[in-house]
Amino acid sequence: MTGKPEPVVKMLVVEDNSGDVRLMKEAMKGTRLKADIVHDGIEALDFLHQAGKYKDASAPDLILLDLNLPRKDGREVLAEIKKDPNLRQIPVIVLTISGDVNDIRRCYNLHANCYITKPLDFDEFLKTVKSIENFWFKTVQLPYLSRN
Repeated sequence: MTGKPEPVVKMLVVEDNSGDVRLMKEAMKGTRLKADIVHDGIEALDFLHQAGKYKDASAPDLILLDLNLPRKDGREVLAEIKKDPNLRQIPVIVLTISGDVNDIRRCYNLHANCYITKPLDFDEFLKTVKSIENFWFKTVQLPYLSRN
């Protein structure tokens, strides 16, 4: 069966922990996921608004957002994304160490598309990233992917 290759999927990963960034890069090897990585909430919003050094950035298909970020935390970033009519349709997956029910409720109240507690085990982390790819890019249809 021949056909066009599957398009590359662009993700914005907002993560300040260098160890988690390394894990994410490792987990994405062999997938069609391509990640732009920023390390704090201000950078994330600059990227999404194509401001400053991100003036040539293109909209991601999906955002992976940590909650505990420097300068502007993930909850504030999520709220700003979901208030912006140009950004709100980009799915935001909160991927964070916190399993606190108050964080989970708050993120869903801010319209997070899903909330995942980061697995501490490397193999489980790999499975989580694969499940994100399988669900968000093989099962559901996303508005930005339909442009490819």
